[in-house]
Amino acid sequence: MEKGKQLIRFDWAIKKLLRNKANFDILEGFLSELLGENIKIKQILDSESNKETEDDKHNRVDILVEDSKGDLVIIEVQNSKEYDYFHRILYGTSKAITEYINEGEPYAKVKKVISVTIAYFDLGQGKDYIYHGKNEFKGIHQGDILNLADKQKELYSKDNVYEIFPEYWLIKVSQFNNAVQDKLDEWIYFLKNGEVQDNFTAKGLVEAKEKLDEMKLSDEERAEYKVFLKKLRNIASEQHTKIADADDLIKKGKEQANTQAVLGLHENNVPVNIISSSLQMSEEQILKIIEKSKK
Repeated sequence: MEKGKQLIRFDWAIKKLLRNKANFDILEGFLSELLGENIKIKQILDSESNKETEDDKHNRVDILVEDSKGDLVIIEVQNSKEYDYFHRILYGTSKAITEYINEGEPYAKVKKVISVTIAYFDLGQGKDYIYHGKNEFKGIHQGDILNLADKQKELYSKDNVYEIFPEYWLIKVSQFNNAVQDKLDEWIYFLKNGEVQDNFTAKGLVEAKEKLDEMKLSDEERAEYKVFLKKLRNIASEQHTKIADADDLIKKGKEQANTQAVLGLHENNVPVNIISSSLQMSEEQILKIIEKSKK
């Protein structure tokens, strides 16, 4: 695949550019391809969960969207590994639900929430790069799916129970192998590589190619973007250092354990060849440990 024009990273664009109404068409295109329906954004909402903080070295990016149907969509980009990330997704959807229902309103006014995570790390364990989670109630004896009654369908304009509950989309960008099979893959290619190929036709990508050209940034925006990229490099360097330090600790711990095992066996008059076979170490290594202990 030919290399296209380099564009601004999507996570920075969300923070700085895509909140403008003039650029809604980019987000609308992404959500339309992901959710499989024509999404129109009514407004960008702000809450405590998506306010930007300068000291957030892990670069959490939230944008909370209300679409024309009144549904809430959380889009979050995460660059750093967090073991409790699934819990944080759950907290985010729960918080959105409680924030956007007025006191005294009936439960029927609870808004539908769709959580979209774009993860630049290996979230959980799985071979795919797109995961979709929705809530269904399955009978433990009959195996049937619990459905809405006809009156509920009429009252709430819903056909299925899962349409009431939050839904979750997880995109593991690093798992994508750049093999574009459909229009959603075109978007994921852009999310991973920051490029839009000339033959891409997915909704919103033509607009992204036009509006997210780095050369069109103002001097102030370009300076901010360079700071953002430097922050990402610092995060990557920090994580690399932590991994290297952890490997050193593991190696040191293993060496200490081997030394203790060798000396313990030697003190009990176990022959060197037997120690070597038991610990899968060379006899030369074992003799060095024994000689060193005598000094």
